[in-house]
Amino acid sequence: MDIEDLFDLFGLDRSMVGGDPSEQDGSAAALICRSPIDGANLARLRCHTPEQTDLAVAEAERVFLAWRQVPAPLRGQLVRLLGDELRSHKDALGHLVTLETGKILQEGLGEVQEMIDICDFAVGLSRQLHGLTIASERPGHRMAETWHPLGPVGLITAFNFPVAVWSWNTALALVCGCPVVWKPSDKTPLTALACQALLTRAASRAEAAGLGPVPDGLVRVVLGGADIGARLTGNPGLPLISATGSTAMGRQVGAAVAARLGRCLLELGGNNAMIVAPSADLGLAVRAILFAAVGTAGQRCTSLRRLIAHEDGAGHLLTALRRAYASVRVGDPRASETLVGPLIDEAAWGRMQEALEAARAEGGRVHGGERVTEGVPAGGVYVRPALVEMPAQTAVVREETFAPILYVMTYSNLEQAIARQNGVPQGLSSSLFSTDLREVETFLSPVGSDCGLANVNIGPSGAEIGGAFGGEKDTGGGRESGSDAWKVYMRRQTQTVNFSSDLPLAQGIAFRLD
Repeated sequence: MDIEDLFDLFGLDRSMVGGDPSEQDGSAAALICRSPIDGANLARLRCHTPEQTDLAVAEAERVFLAWRQVPAPLRGQLVRLLGDELRSHKDALGHLVTLETGKILQEGLGEVQEMIDICDFAVGLSRQLHGLTIASERPGHRMAETWHPLGPVGLITAFNFPVAVWSWNTALALVCGCPVVWKPSDKTPLTALACQALLTRAASRAEAAGLGPVPDGLVRVVLGGADIGARLTGNPGLPLISATGSTAMGRQVGAAVAARLGRCLLELGGNNAMIVAPSADLGLAVRAILFAAVGTAGQRCTSLRRLIAHEDGAGHLLTALRRAYASVRVGDPRASETLVGPLIDEAAWGRMQEALEAARAEGGRVHGGERVTEGVPAGGVYVRPALVEMPAQTAVVREETFAPILYVMTYSNLEQAIARQNGVPQGLSSSLFSTDLREVETFLSPVGSDCGLANVNIGPSGAEIGGAFGGEKDTGGGRESGSDAWKVYMRRQTQTVNFSSDLPLAQGIAFRLD
C-alpha cells in the first residue's frame, strides 16, 4: 500500500501529501511528516494553535456533560464498533504504523491487534464498573463506594507505539464516560488522524444502529509540538493527563499538573533487565533476548537493555547471542524477512553512538553498533544492534538509551543479580530465566524484582492488555489497561444513606440540644 492509497482508505485529505516543506500556512506552523524508512516526505500538516487547543478542551468539557449520562453499556457499544472498524482496517493501519514509525510490519499489525484486544476488554468492562457496599457502624444506615466519570482526559503519546497507547486510554476512558483530547507525537500524526477517522465511522454506525447520538468532539486530535502538550497539561479543564514518553518529559508534565492539583497517569522510561540463571533453558533464553533487545530497533519502553548472566554460563550465552545477532536481517521493515527496521531519526543514531562511546570509556567491549548502508533504503537510519560486555553496572548502563544496545554483565548469586537489576532509577519490566522454583519465587517475592512487570521464562517485552501495564520509580507509577486501571478515569464517592428515624453520629459522639 502506498501513502495515497492509505489516505484514501482513511478518508484523509490527499492535499496534505507532499508539498514544499519550506512553505508555511501563516496561521499555524507546518508539521512535516517523514518516514524513517527512507526519509520520504509523507505529508505536510497544519499544527493546531494554542487557542485551538483550548477550544478543543472546552468542547470536551461540554461533551462530557452529555456523555457521562449515557449508560455505560451503551458507551461500550461505541467501543465495540470501534473494534469492528479496527478489525476491518487492521492491515491498512498496520501498514501506516510501519510507514510512519519504521517498525517491521509484523509489529505494526501486532500493535493494531492490541487495539482490538483492548476494545474487547473495554466492552466487557462497560458492564462491570462496580463499587462496594460497606457495613455502617450506625444503625439504620447504609454505606457504599461508587464510581463516577472523572471528566475530559488529556492524552499525550510517543512515537514508538503511536496507536496502541491511544487505544489503551481511549477505550477505557470512553466506557468510563470521559471524552479525550489527544496530542500524538509530532513524528507520528498520520496514524492519529487515521484513528480519528475510524472512531468517526464507528460513531456514525452507532447512530445508524439506534444507539443514540454520539456527540461531536468526544475524541479530538490536536497536532503540534511540546507547546501544545504544555497547553494541555496546564488546562484545568482536563482533570487527568495521561502521558507516555521520557522520564524528563514526565517530570515536566507531573510538575505542571500537580501545580493545578490535577491527576497524572505517567508511563515513562524503562531500563529493563533479564537475569539468566544456571538452570535456564538457554535456547529459550536466546530467542527471548533477541526479540526483546532488537525488536522495534530497541525503541520500546520494555526493550531489554541489561542482561545479567550467571558467571558459569555467561561465555556460552554470549557466544550464542553473537551468532544470533549476526543472523538478524536489518533492512526495509516492509520486507517479510526483515527483523530490525530503522531508528526513528538521526538524533536517535547520535544518542546511540554517544552511549557506545561512554560504554567503551567505562571499560565496555562493543560488538556491533555500526551504521548499515548496504541493502537498506537510502535516507533511513539503519544500525546493527550492539552487544556490549560491561565489567560492572556503570553510569551509562544505568541510563536508558532508546536504541538497540544490550549491556551484558555477570553475577555470582541471585541476591547480587536482583540487587543489580533493581539498582537503576527505572522500574518498568524485568525477567528471570530459571527452572529453579526457589529462584523463581524469590524473584517474584517482596525481596525480588521492584518493577511493575515481572516475567519468568519470557522476556520483558510483549505485555498483554489483560494485565495492568506500568512501572515504579522513574517509570512514573502509572498503570494502563487490564485489572482495575479503569479507576484512574473515574472519581470515587463514598455514599451514606440514613433510612432510620434517628440521627446517631459516627464514633458514638453525643451532641444533644436540651
